[in-house]
Formats: sequence, C-alpha cells, structure tokens
Amino acid sequence: MKGVILAAGQGTRLRPVTLTMPKPLVPVANKSLIEYAIDTLKAAGLNEIGIVVNALDSPVPQQLGDGKALGVNLEYIVQPEQLGLAHAINLCQDFVGDEPFSVFLGDNIFQDKMTELLTGFATSSAEAAIALYSVPDPERFGIADLEDDRVVRVIEKPKNPPTNLAIAGVYLFRSSIFDAISHIEPSWRNELEITDAIQYLITNGHDVRSHILRGWWIDAGKPDAIIQANQLVLGDLPYTPAPDFDGHILGNSEVSPRVIIGKNSKIIDSVVRGPVIIGESTVIKNSYIGPYTAIGDNVIVEASEIEASIVMRNCLISNIPGRIDASLLADNARVTSAGHVPAAHRFVLAENSYVQL
Repeated sequence: MKGVILAAGQGTRLRPVTLTMPKPLVPVANKSLIEYAIDTLKAAGLNEIGIVVNALDSPVPQQLGDGKALGVNLEYIVQPEQLGLAHAINLCQDFVGDEPFSVFLGDNIFQDKMTELLTGFATSSAEAAIALYSVPDPERFGIADLEDDRVVRVIEKPKNPPTNLAIAGVYLFRSSIFDAISHIEPSWRNELEITDAIQYLITNGHDVRSHILRGWWIDAGKPDAIIQANQLVLGDLPYTPAPDFDGHILGNSEVSPRVIIGKNSKIIDSVVRGPVIIGESTVIKNSYIGPYTAIGDNVIVEASEIEASIVMRNCLISNIPGRIDASLLADNARVTSAGHVPAAHRFVLAENSYVQL
C-alpha cells in the first residue's frame, strides 16, 4: 500500500506567508505541516509516498528531497494546473498502480494517528474509506451521510447538511477510484471534485467506509489555524523536566518544564515558560518567551516578550515594547522598535519582511 500527499495548492488564504513558502512547508512546533502527514503514513508502514506538487522546482521537493532523511521514499507528481482533488489523485495512477493507497491533504494536521484505518484497509472489503470529523459549520465542508459506519452519500458544501460529519482530508482508495474519476464532470468551480467520484462509487454499489477521527483536527489554511495547530501540538508534548544545560542557560534565567531547546541555543537572563520549542543556534536574551511558542533556528530575540506565536528561521526580534501575541513570523523577518509603546502587537509577515515600531 502506498501513500499520496497533495501539496500543489497555492495557499492563498495564508498569504503573505505563502507568497514564498508553500503552505505544506509552514512549520508547526518547528516541523513542517507535510512532515506530520509523512510521519503518520510512516507509522502505519506506508513508506512509499508520492507528493503532488505544482512544479518539480518548487520548494517542497527542494526541502524534502528523496525522503531518506525522513525514513521514507518520496516521489513527486506534477499537477501544473489545480483542477481539483480528483484531478490531482488521477495523476497518481502510474505511481500507485493497482495497489490500494491513501491520500492526505498536505495542509491538515491530526491528533489521531489513524493507524487502524491505514493498516486495515488493504485487507478489508471496502472499496474506499474516508476520515470524518464532527464540525459546528458543516455547510463549509464536504459532508458524509452514514448508515452505521458505511457511507451512503457524500455532498460538497451542502446548503442544508444532512449531518455534521465533515470529510477531513484523508481518503483510502483502490484502483476503482480512477474509473470513477473518469465518469465525473467538472463542478461549477471547473474542478473535478473527489466527493463526486466517491458518490459514483456509492451509487454503483461499492462499499465506502468511514473513520470518525478522535481528538483534534486542524485544516491549517489560515494564520489563526496555524497558530492554533501550534498550540495543540505543543500542548501534546509529554512532560519533560526543566532543562539545565551547562552553557545553554546563562545568567539570571528561569526555564520551566516542557521546554525543548535545540543545539547551540542560549537562554540569557530570560524567562521561558513551556510548552515551548526553540530551534538550533538561537539566542534568547533579556526576554520572556511564554507558553505555546515555537521559535525556529538562528533566531535572535532580545528585550522582547512573545507568547502563543510561531517565529520561523533567521528572524530578529529586538526591543519590542508590549507583548507579541498570537503572531506568525516567516523566515528572515525583522521586528525592531523605534521607541513607540503600543500595548500589544500582532503580525503575519512574509519572508524577508522588516517591521520597525
């Protein structure tokens, strides 16, 4: 059984961060979104993974390479035009062949590892299976109607949803899905909808099963969702005692339990309250880092306060009055003070941004 991850979208809802960084590479707790999908597939024994990208020279292949560093084998499939999920899946026919396969959306993150679903599908009688999640606003999603655990109908963004069970971006298929895709027409969005292909299977008597997700699910399409995902992942970190690294925690510093500090990073005359993750070669000086914050590699934070935020690689944050809260700063962002004293700050910055307050 093989895995497929869809990562060709433009990420327009996450701009300006995604102007230069594909959404699947946005870090959550210092690990890219797509790596969480890869880890879930790998844990279930799916080590052959195809990733659908919009071009072979996109940052996704450049960053992930052949997958050996992640313990998997990666192959890339190009979808030059984003014409729907079914269109993207159809492009994977040569990669998966006649094997059953799983499809993950590259910008979703789950607490549920779905091991039973992923390991049991190949030997099941089901022709397809989908992961579902109870949502308060089902009209925004593709929705499934069930009889027991069998899916009897799927509808894309219905005005009057029959259930609140949203299709949550994980699918398992056999090769029959390619025949189903060949029989559907583009929707009003001029896209081939995977819900139409699944409905074709149901209408033609195939068994489509469901898996109700346990725990939380985040469709990390907007800055607020990315920040929430970061908080949830950090919140799931197991307890670790307060670090006491000789040469890493200096001066009058206070570092709580549930703080992970990378190689060559230094905490100098600062307070860090977990859960927090700090990357490599980062310096925190005369600052406060509050809970649910992820700080990447080669970052400098001095005379500033940050909480519940994501600070990516190579950023500089210096002498900021007030507290940076619930913010998302992309690679190489620079945030410095010019002497103004607002009570709080909130930022969503693209790569190479420079902000002076």
